[in-house]
This record gives sequence, C-alpha cells and structure tokens, in this order.
Amino acid sequence: MTIGIIYGGTRPNGNTEALTERAVQDLPVEKIYLKDYKIKPIEDQRHNQRGFNEINDDYDNILDRILPHDILIFSTPIYWFSMSGTIKLFIDRWSQTLKDPNYPDFKNAMSSKKAYVIAVGGDNPLLKGLPMIEQFQYIFDFIGISFEGYVLGTGNKPGEIFKDKQGLAVAGQIQKTLKANR
Repeated sequence: MTIGIIYGGTRPNGNTEALTERAVQDLPVEKIYLKDYKIKPIEDQRHNQRGFNEINDDYDNILDRILPHDILIFSTPIYWFSMSGTIKLFIDRWSQTLKDPNYPDFKNAMSSKKAYVIAVGGDNPLLKGLPMIEQFQYIFDFIGISFEGYVLGTGNKPGEIFKDKQGLAVAGQIQKTLKANR
C-alpha cells in the first residue's frame, strides 16, 4: 500500500506537520505540500452546456500525484474551526474533476482509497475540531473514500504539539495500523 500526504499547512515544520510525521514515522510516503503550488478557486460551471473551462494552475499535477496512492492523509491545521483554505481549494476542485473528460474514472479511483485526517488546533480542538472531522466524513462519503480515522492534536505555538500526549498516542496508533497494513 502506498501513502500520499496532502499537507494543508503554511508554516514550515508546524505542529500539524510534526503530528503527521509521528503518524508516518518509518513509512515510505509521498509528501505533497499544497503551499508550494498554485491552486485557483473553482468557478462553478457545473450547469453550463460546455462544462468547466480549463484552469491553468497546478491542480492537475497534484491530482496526478495523489491518484496512484492507496491511502491519503489529509494534514491540516484547524483554522477558524475548519480545514485550511489550501486543502479546501483543492477539494473544491473535485467538483470540476468529476466532470473532466481527462479524469473519466476519478470517482471510482478515489473510492478505492482509504483516508485519515490529522489536524492540530489551539482552541479546544478535541471539541471544536469535530465539525471539521464531520465535514471530511461527508466529503469522503460523497466521493466513496473509506474514512479510516483521525487525530485531533492540541498546539498553537511552534512545538506545542509535543506536549499533547493524547494526540501523540493516537498518531502512534495510526502509525502502527499503517505499518501493519503494508
């Protein structure tokens, strides 16, 4: 099984990245840092006769990198009680891909995948991060991805995640599960 990590944070070596690294420690993974790419917002053209116009950005390149993987890890800081804007922009574009003749098997390909969410926030994330987890569940249900689990970590300032023993333990459990299923 191959693993692709979609990093939605913008701070290098931030708490979310550190917690994610704990979950994939000693595992071969492909890391995709969305902050390093240009992803334009979707222009809703679902109901246009001609469909969606092509968008000249890096989205298709990222999509081509995640499609071969069996497991996707969505790694995001909790911003305003939800996923980061970079991950949201990426997922919003799935609406376009569902109608893209260049990806005729997109939904079927995505439905063969398993996913995890790893998120860190500083304001009671174990409670306030749950609506975001529910949002991911709805997204995964719609596209057919099997939602395997999540960890919500606590941290605000750089390095604070290492004080969150519960978050680190859950990330460790995910790591054991991933290792066992290799």
